[in-house]
Amino acid sequence: MSIAYWCVLIAAMLPYPVVMLAKAGRKYDNHAPREQLERSEGYRKRAYWAQLNGFEAFPAFAAAVIIAQLQHVTQSTVDMLALVFVAMRVLHAVFYVLDKAMLRSLVWTVGFGCIVVLFVLAGTR
Repeated sequence: MSIAYWCVLIAAMLPYPVVMLAKAGRKYDNHAPREQLERSEGYRKRAYWAQLNGFEAFPAFAAAVIIAQLQHVTQSTVDMLALVFVAMRVLHAVFYVLDKAMLRSLVWTVGFGCIVVLFVLAGTR
C-alpha cells in the first residue's frame, strides 16, 4: 500500500482524537451527544468544530488521492502531497483548539491546495 493510501487512513482517523478532547473530563450524555457538544464552550467547542471540519475535508482528499493514483500521477508526488495534507490537518486541529484563527486558516489553505494540486495533476495526465 502506498504512503498516500496510508495518509487516507490517517486522515479518516484524525477527527476522533480531537473530539475525544472535547468530551474528556466531563460526564458524557450518550443520549444526545451532538447536542451536548454544541453546548460546549471554549477549547471543547473548538475541538468539536475541528472534528467536524476534519470530516468535511476528508472526502475531497480521499477522492483526490485515489484519482491521482488511478491516473498514474508520479507516486512520490502523490505521497508528498498526501503527507503535507495530513500534516496540515494535524496543525489545523491544534490551531483550532488553541484559537489561533489566522494560523488555522493558513494551514487549511495549504491542505486545500494539496487537494487541488492532486486533482490538477490527475486531470493533466
